[in-house]
Amino acid sequence: MRHATLRTFKALSLALSLALACTAPSHAADPEPPMQAARVTPNTYYVQGLSQLGSPKNQNFISNAGFVVTPTGVVVVDALGSPRLAERLSGAIRQITPLPITHVIVTHYHADHIYGLQHFKDQGAQIVAHRSALAYIQSDTAKLRLEASRTDLAPWIDDKTRIVDADLWIDGPTSFKVGGVVFEVDHVGPSHTPEDLIVYVPSERVLFAGDLFFNGRLPFVGMADSSQWIRSLERVLAFDTAAVVPGHGAVSSEPRKDIGLTRDYLKHLRSTMARAVEDFVPFEEAYATTDWSAFASTPMFNFANRMNAYNTYLLLEQEALGKGR
Repeated sequence: MRHATLRTFKALSLALSLALACTAPSHAADPEPPMQAARVTPNTYYVQGLSQLGSPKNQNFISNAGFVVTPTGVVVVDALGSPRLAERLSGAIRQITPLPITHVIVTHYHADHIYGLQHFKDQGAQIVAHRSALAYIQSDTAKLRLEASRTDLAPWIDDKTRIVDADLWIDGPTSFKVGGVVFEVDHVGPSHTPEDLIVYVPSERVLFAGDLFFNGRLPFVGMADSSQWIRSLERVLAFDTAAVVPGHGAVSSEPRKDIGLTRDYLKHLRSTMARAVEDFVPFEEAYATTDWSAFASTPMFNFANRMNAYNTYLLLEQEALGKGR
């Protein structure tokens, strides 16, 4: 039977997740990758990860994190990809303010965004995430990824590195204040992950989009619900924003233009792979005959595109089966 099983679908996505950790040898003596907090709006900052695969040399610094300084404390969004990176992020915050870090909001539980959580937890910060992440935390996928990272990202990920649960699991739209500053947190998954959150700070007109938005590079699609992901990007564009902080890449002051790349790419994946599924065209033939020229020069294309297309093909097969085709 031509239709791939869900088990194969998950196995392929796990293989890509493990590949993201990279297998380079340890470089404990290498200089630390630069990290500098850049101001986005008067009280909002972010650090930008490298457009690379995670490796010992870069300490798994491949994603962004942001923070907002309020009159009484600091709220961090995402925790970076290793405890050492989280320590360095804390140091960058200390250069700006001595106020305590009160909360860390997790946009989603992918390794490059969460392996720094234990540092903030140990410092007394409250961790906030969506309840859908519990399924991942308790999964074999999470365990296998951490085991692989302890080898592939050593010494930055080791036997002391752990996956940290949230202190506050939210189920839907949530709003809270720190120092009088309002943080609006909303669930937009299942998109990139089931637990995707966005964080909007009205007083700063800043929105943290997590991995809904990869600025200037191709996204990692994995097992994403790409149809919901496209709708979620439209929701992001409806906010009144001076800036949108992506999960990867530079902050955007022109989100309609910049988010368009991610949205258009997802639409292209769905439309081309949907035609192939509908016409019973095997994946290899579909991939070879698809015009990828609009995205071929985008960073990470050579690494991510084929697997993105294959996972989308399998997803659309599952959708077709669900409709009783």
